[in-house]
Amino acid sequence: MGTREHDGRRGRGGHNAMARMPVPREPRRFYDGGTLAGDDGPGEPPDPGTDPRIVLERHAEEGVELFELERRLAYLDRHVGELLVPASPDFRTDLTSVPALFTWLVPKTGAHLPAALLHDALVAGPDDPSSYVSTDGVEVDRVEADRIFRDAMADTGTGVIRRWIVWTAVTVATIFVGRPVPWSRARQWTYRVVAGLTIATIVYLGYSSTSDLFDRSWWGAVDVPWMGERPFVVELAGGLAGAIVVPLALSLLWGRLRMAGAIAGVMLAVLLHVTVGLAVIAATYVALERLARRSPPAAWTLAAVVVVASLVVFGAVSLG
Repeated sequence: MGTREHDGRRGRGGHNAMARMPVPREPRRFYDGGTLAGDDGPGEPPDPGTDPRIVLERHAEEGVELFELERRLAYLDRHVGELLVPASPDFRTDLTSVPALFTWLVPKTGAHLPAALLHDALVAGPDDPSSYVSTDGVEVDRVEADRIFRDAMADTGTGVIRRWIVWTAVTVATIFVGRPVPWSRARQWTYRVVAGLTIATIVYLGYSSTSDLFDRSWWGAVDVPWMGERPFVVELAGGLAGAIVVPLALSLLWGRLRMAGAIAGVMLAVLLHVTVGLAVIAATYVALERLARRSPPAAWTLAAVVVVASLVVFGAVSLG
């Protein structure tokens, strides 16, 4: 690859106007970052002409599966220059930080893995400095790291919808994180209040819409105008429309982060019932696993009761 060059823009001021322009896929922006210096020598330098070598060593720490990068990962960002991660041999990652409920939407590994490892290393841990400095001397704070994550996913070929969803997730996390961010304290708290209001409003309206859809008067539910007394299919269509329009309107309160607000709101509204269902299934599974581990006889008894009850109900319903 030879000498790497970039466009020379520095900091947020240089790319704000370009932040939402399409990012072309350039996989060669990722390359082998060599190794960190250690007791056995100065380490290997990065090699822009070599593909990245992601070599992971698994660790189980307090029941949590974490991984150590045995070689550094290098990325040439369009705005801050070369990034070499990790900066410390103590770095650990859980790969793509996704709650178990949503791994069907964003898996732990895949095309986006190099970008996820890069972001994990750029985002400060509780005992680390609050920002990362590129090899060109540019400070990378958490908000900048989120933007780099999104661009890096584009370079790995991650689908445009998935990378904007992931960027939204990390942006919302940045809003609520207790680490320093490049906003005033007042602005950060404004973002937090608006995000909390958005979540609460969407959950409450989703609850009310569900009550209206099934013609029930649940406690605290209100009538929503996009549902009403209409045929079921029409109400369902109205509910879906409301799940898109209402979050888009609420996203206007997010200011510069309105894109994150729009995506987070629509995703929450559209997937609210799916998420609740998956949460119930997951909680049931965890409870059964604990029961089977702590009291196998009780688990077998419960299984027998479930099977017998199923047979009785099946017979009663089938035979009339």
